[in-house]
Amino acid sequence: MKRTLLTLSYLGVAGILHAQQPTAVADSFYQLSPIEVKAIRAGEKTPFTKTNLNKAAIQKLNQGQDIPFILNRTPSVVVNSDAGTGIGYTGLRIRGTDATRINITLNGIPYNDAESQGSFFVNLPDFTSSVNSIQIQRGVGTSSNGTGAFGATVSLSTNEVNEKPYAELNNSYGSFNTWKNTIKVGSGLINNAFTLDARLSRIASDGYVDRASSDLQAFYLSGAYLRDRTTLRFNVFSGKEKTYQAWNGISADQLKNNRTYNSSGTDKPGEPYDNEVDNYNQTHYQLFFDHQANSRWHLNTAFFLTRGKGYYENYKGDERLSKYGLADLVLGDTTISRTDVVRQKWLDNYFYGQIFSVRYKQEKHEITVGGGWSRYTGDHIGKIIWAKYGFDNGHTYYNNPANKTDLNGFAKWQYSFTNAWSLFADVQYRYVQHQMRGFEDNPTLEVKRKFNFINPKIGFNYLNNGWNAFISYAAANKEPNRDDFEAGKVSQPKHEQLHDFEAGVEKRTDKFYAAANLYYMLYKDQLVLTGQINDVGAATRINVPDSYRAGIELQGGYIISKWLNINANATFSRNKVKAFTEFMDDYDADWEWVGLHSVNHKNTDIAFSPAVIAGYDVNFLPKKNLEISLLGKYVGKQYTDNTQNSTRLLNDFYTQDVRAILTLKNKLFKQWHIIGQVNNLFDKKYEPNGWTYAYRLGGNITADNGYFPMAGINFMIGVNISL
Repeated sequence: MKRTLLTLSYLGVAGILHAQQPTAVADSFYQLSPIEVKAIRAGEKTPFTKTNLNKAAIQKLNQGQDIPFILNRTPSVVVNSDAGTGIGYTGLRIRGTDATRINITLNGIPYNDAESQGSFFVNLPDFTSSVNSIQIQRGVGTSSNGTGAFGATVSLSTNEVNEKPYAELNNSYGSFNTWKNTIKVGSGLINNAFTLDARLSRIASDGYVDRASSDLQAFYLSGAYLRDRTTLRFNVFSGKEKTYQAWNGISADQLKNNRTYNSSGTDKPGEPYDNEVDNYNQTHYQLFFDHQANSRWHLNTAFFLTRGKGYYENYKGDERLSKYGLADLVLGDTTISRTDVVRQKWLDNYFYGQIFSVRYKQEKHEITVGGGWSRYTGDHIGKIIWAKYGFDNGHTYYNNPANKTDLNGFAKWQYSFTNAWSLFADVQYRYVQHQMRGFEDNPTLEVKRKFNFINPKIGFNYLNNGWNAFISYAAANKEPNRDDFEAGKVSQPKHEQLHDFEAGVEKRTDKFYAAANLYYMLYKDQLVLTGQINDVGAATRINVPDSYRAGIELQGGYIISKWLNINANATFSRNKVKAFTEFMDDYDADWEWVGLHSVNHKNTDIAFSPAVIAGYDVNFLPKKNLEISLLGKYVGKQYTDNTQNSTRLLNDFYTQDVRAILTLKNKLFKQWHIIGQVNNLFDKKYEPNGWTYAYRLGGNITADNGYFPMAGINFMIGVNISL
């Protein structure tokens, strides 16, 4: 059996296939995608906004940073990092939507955490080194597996067939004592039927923020049996992370005078507690079966298991014994009601299930029927491992099991009226049941909620003579997160709904590419933080009836000469909550306890949704084996809550990076690939993420603001050797 593999080059920031490629092969990214991701990926004729990154593009960007930073140069993306470097805990927003609303799949298999619905890529260190292609769909996109796509989907694929044996040593070093060491080997095709690929990785960094260190280890192993019409593949990959916590942020005063300050661990008298860490291990098992019955019928199914277990540890000073379910301690004439403790909060979970798809294709029709099921079981456990007074070591102060069932099925139909015009229709049914037996602060609250969602999509596409235009509508529904359910018996949240309208046009020539996409995302009952206090006195998200995002995304690239090309993108948007009531603590209230003060707002900006996001890269190729790139990114101002209050603001920022890539062949080894990059060249002081806490005191409304600063000028240099 012979499989032809085609590598397409990439116009960096625009996220498009290289304009030098003929229009006829513009869809090769989709055609070469493994069948297990084709069912959920968008092809060239699919009427949704998308960006494709192939292997060559990913390799340029991979120097150990988390996957969000690999996506940073694509349209409408804003990223952040607790440690300030892109290593450790990172965050991703696309069109202003956070990670809990972005559907992530690994080889078509759901990755989002079943309960929080976030994606914690720190649990998959250096996974990028095994990824061969990425597709980002902005907006609702096509039906996918897993949590609801409520603003974007990201599909990552590792299941590439490498026909020839290979071995690679990839090593990088940079600022903040950052190291990345990767070994990759592959057998190539053995007897034209078997392949085996393996990777070992280690990433370590001290972090820009004080003590925000990362110690990350991972492995990846994939074996496949391939026949002319049948493929069987088994993947197992695992990540172990130990990161010092840096998720508190810093105050405005510290931002001016001590940007790297980290309050984690400082409850301990004297030196900060040295084990204020997050420690988690996650292992994935994936089994795929593909069968092509004939030229028209193709079947795929996969079974998966994700096993996660770990904890984060805190030193907590002067804690009430009653908070942990214990009575005051009486020692002679002394009553002790408070003590210092060291606690661990554990997650111990299993996530398993199956996905499948059947594809039928003929001259004018392509029909895909697919779906899947998954089951999550997880224990939330709190332990005291040390206390100054009153506890036995190992005391368990909460144990709250939860489980979640997710079933979905979809049918997609693409029909070509002519060679240029096509129709795409897609409908998904999704059933979700989430059961929680108590919460840390509300152990008697049991919640069992069921949801039934129908998510239709339809659109038309025109593709001819270098032009591609589309118009589409898609609906999405999404269940609340675990924390939302803690609102209490009388104030349970409703599900969210999104209506997404998109229209786009692009033009390709041999040297030029330009695209524009209009979108209007209308939310019903979107869950947002308003300051409202739930039954246990904690802030919770509340459904707001009407909110929307509207914008235009522009992309372009031009090959000026064989030694110079330029690419750019820009998003201009308006993101609004039409009306909501803000609640805040009122320390002037004449109550025994703190009261609540309310303020009505209308037509305010949605939090963390900048009106302008833009980027560009200019690439110089002075020699055949040398590329020098100037990389720029601008993010407009963002508000840290939904009040559009100028005192609760993250300033706009512009950063400039420079990268050089030198490739040497047959110099002792098969190939040397040397990448050097200087980030934040002009040492910009900026903060892409933060938080706010507003309250009323002395008749005035004020707010405490927290910020997560990014590193100033820093560098990474990598030497990748192909043996």
